[in-house]
Amino acid sequence: MALDISRLTDGVSQLLPPEISEEIWGESQQESAVMRLSRQITIPGRGLTIPVITGDAEAEWVNETDPKPVSQATISSKQLTPYKLAVIEPFSKEFLRDLPGLYEELKRRLPNALAKKFDATVFGTTAPGSNFATLGGATPVALAPKSGDVTKGTWAGLVAASTAVSTADGALNGWALSSQAKSLLLNQVDNTGRPLLADSIVSGTTLPVILGEPVTYTKGVYKAGTPNQIGVAGDWDSTRWGMVAGIEISFTDAATLEDGTMTIPTSGTGANAATVTVPKFIPVWQRNMVALRCEVEIGFQIQDLAKFVRLTDAART
Repeated sequence: MALDISRLTDGVSQLLPPEISEEIWGESQQESAVMRLSRQITIPGRGLTIPVITGDAEAEWVNETDPKPVSQATISSKQLTPYKLAVIEPFSKEFLRDLPGLYEELKRRLPNALAKKFDATVFGTTAPGSNFATLGGATPVALAPKSGDVTKGTWAGLVAASTAVSTADGALNGWALSSQAKSLLLNQVDNTGRPLLADSIVSGTTLPVILGEPVTYTKGVYKAGTPNQIGVAGDWDSTRWGMVAGIEISFTDAATLEDGTMTIPTSGTGANAATVTVPKFIPVWQRNMVALRCEVEIGFQIQDLAKFVRLTDAART
């Protein structure tokens, strides 16, 4: 049985007929919104401890010759631990030989699988380990307008999001929005009747802003539910992300890959049939294939989850 990705892969012959085999039409690349909004630091393989100032020293007014007050800042710490994120993609050698342009494009796109997963993890609730922070548990703020009530519009929701962050002693300085959030905002206006994304539309800039702060679009922030999560906003200066040694890509034609599991019969038939689940292996050399491995050791940490809000498509109340 032929294994993907080969020249027999569904869609290859339709996408790349011989006369245009070098023309590659692909979707725009998924880039990491978290990496653009958050501050990067270099971390060792064992991780590091980040000091977190949880309270500043406070000054007081005093009269002449009065003793001056003594006050101390409060400090805690957060552990930023790198976790490995990886993907392996196999190809037939005939695929490399006959479709070199497509292979190069797929190789170039492979690291984006890491960026996409990284964003989805940060904006979700399931972390790869206890020292990897996620934003999916932040306080939700509804953005969909309440029909017939201008005081319960999307503009009010955006202001409420900024207020929630500032109440937690943060400063909202970035919006990570899904395409669903963009569609919602394009249909809404601010308190003066202007479209919410008017500035970026009129100027033609690729850097839209909301309430004066930059907007980054990413598919990874969307989470289906009741309601749907369509964005995250907060104080990105209070976050850190880091890689140990950058993204590594390696190539081999002499490996055996474990690709999930498969169920095989062991004895009996019909209702009396017995089966067993075993690993599914791909012997790369035996099948005349090659494999690309892309991996990174990466971590993410936040100072205080209260400095972030989740934006949902629920109606304002």
